[in-house]
Amino acid sequence: MSDLPFKRFLVTGGAGFIGTSFCHMLLQQPATQRLVVLDALTYAGNRANLADCLEDPRTWFVHEDIRNTEAVIRLLQQEDIDCIVHFAAESHVDRSIAEPMLFMASNALGTQSLLEAARTAWQDTPSVGPRRFHHISTDEVFGSLDPETRPVTEEAPYRPRSPYSASKAAADHLVMAYHHTFGLPITLSYAANNYGPFQYPEKLIPFFLINALHGHPLPIYGDGLQRRDWVHVHDHCRGILAVLTLGQAGHSYNLPGMGEQTNLAIAKQITSILDRRMAAEATLRKRYPACPAATGASCAALLTHITDRPGHDRRYALDGSLAATELGFQPTIALEAGLEQTIDWYLQHATWWQDILKRHGLARQPWLAATAP
Repeated sequence: MSDLPFKRFLVTGGAGFIGTSFCHMLLQQPATQRLVVLDALTYAGNRANLADCLEDPRTWFVHEDIRNTEAVIRLLQQEDIDCIVHFAAESHVDRSIAEPMLFMASNALGTQSLLEAARTAWQDTPSVGPRRFHHISTDEVFGSLDPETRPVTEEAPYRPRSPYSASKAAADHLVMAYHHTFGLPITLSYAANNYGPFQYPEKLIPFFLINALHGHPLPIYGDGLQRRDWVHVHDHCRGILAVLTLGQAGHSYNLPGMGEQTNLAIAKQITSILDRRMAAEATLRKRYPACPAATGASCAALLTHITDRPGHDRRYALDGSLAATELGFQPTIALEAGLEQTIDWYLQHATWWQDILKRHGLARQPWLAATAP
C-alpha cells in the first residue's frame, strides 16, 4: 500500500475501542507527523488505552466534546490538521433503546458539529496538500437482511431499525450532505461487528468471557441465531488506512470481516476456548475458581436463553468487493484465530477490565443484562 497522503491527524473517540487500535496503527505510519486525540472520556473512553501512544512526542490528548464546535475549530487551525478520522459515537444498541435522545445528540448532532468545525476551519485556511474527513459508520444502517439475501453493497438503501442505527444513519447523511453542498472532502466506511483488544466489557465477546470467568450466566437473546459478520479491529483499522490512502473523496466503502456467525455459535466458541485455557493453566483455575471450567465442567453450561430484545435485527452482512478492487483491502484475521488471540489478551490484561468494573461499581455484581449485538 502507498504512503498516506496526510500528515497531521485529529482522531475523535481515540480513547475508545476502535479508536485506540487506530491510533496505535497510525503512529506506525511513516507519514504521521502529528496525532491529536480528542475524546470526551464518557464511560467507554479510557485514556489508559493510549499510554503507549502518549509517550510518543507526536501525540497530544485533548479532553473535549466534539459538540464544542468553536473549540474544535481552534484545534484544527492551531494544529494544521489535514485529516479527521471520526470514531466518536455512542455504539451500544441496548443503551440506545434506553436512552435514544442521548444517541441522537451524540451521534447525529455531534457529527454535524464536527463537520461544521471542519468546514469552517478548512475554508478559512489555505492548504498546500489534500484534506480528508473520514467517518466511521456501521453495517446496521442497512437494516436486517433475510437469510437468503446477498451481502449489501455500498449502494444499498438505508433501513435502520434501532435508535443506534438511526442515529448513525442520520450522521452518514449529514456527512454526505456536507460533501455535496459544501465540497467537504469526505470518505465513509461501513464496518462489520468489531472485536479484539481494548473492547469495553459490555460488548458480547468480553462480556461473555468475563461472565464465564466468574460463573455468571451467559444470556442469549431469543434463539441466538442472529447472524453477524465479525471483523478483527486490526483488520478494520487496516481498512480505514486503505480508504485514507486510496479512497476517492465522496465515496463510501464496506469493510467486512471473514464471514458470518450466529451469536450462539460465537458464545459456544468462547466457552470452548476458555474450557481449553482453564484445562491447560492451573494459575487460571486458581485465579477464577467460580468458572465452571476451573473444576473440569464446561462453561457452556452457563449459556441461558432469555427473551429477545425489541427490534432485534436477524442478520447483517457487507459485500467487500469494492474495497478489494479499488483499495486492495481484504481482511486477513480468521475469526477462530482472532477469537483465540482476543481471549488470550483479556486473560493477560485482567487488571485492565477489572479496573473498569471497579470504576463502574460492577466488580462484585453478576451482569444480568444481555449485550448480544
